[in-house]
Amino acid sequence: MCATIPDTMSEHEAAPTGPDPAGVGLRLLTVAHHVRSAADQHMAAAGLSLSRTKLLQQLALHGAMHQAELAEALGLAARSVTQTVEALERLRLVSRVTDPTDRRRKTVDLTDQGQAALTAAEQAGRQALQQVFGTLTRRQLADLEQLLACLQAPLDA
Repeated sequence: MCATIPDTMSEHEAAPTGPDPAGVGLRLLTVAHHVRSAADQHMAAAGLSLSRTKLLQQLALHGAMHQAELAEALGLAARSVTQTVEALERLRLVSRVTDPTDRRRKTVDLTDQGQAALTAAEQAGRQALQQVFGTLTRRQLADLEQLLACLQAPLDA
């Protein structure tokens, strides 16, 4: 349940004091960037960057996909996905097959090596997040979860 602050105040109420919403928002963006960087560094040390991990996760979840579908699922430009897939193919983490009916279309699939690399990267990512969020009490985690849900709700609307 998300509490809201009324838009108007009576003439006898003082102007609200406390944190500036824009300032808090900027701090959240900064903290999120640092958390993402920490996770990416841990995952890269295990063999895959966060962006490569996300691509492999899509393949693990949905099975073989056309590159255009993969780009759409990731919210990325097709060219970016093509470059990432080519790099992953060189590492033998994915395989690509040309569509027999349209030579421009490529189907990408996760290899056994790719699944092993994905498992290692996901474990490293979980460890990084555990290090960051493991410093919070259960109550703080519950409060944070509720605040994040409150922030997400209007974005999903």
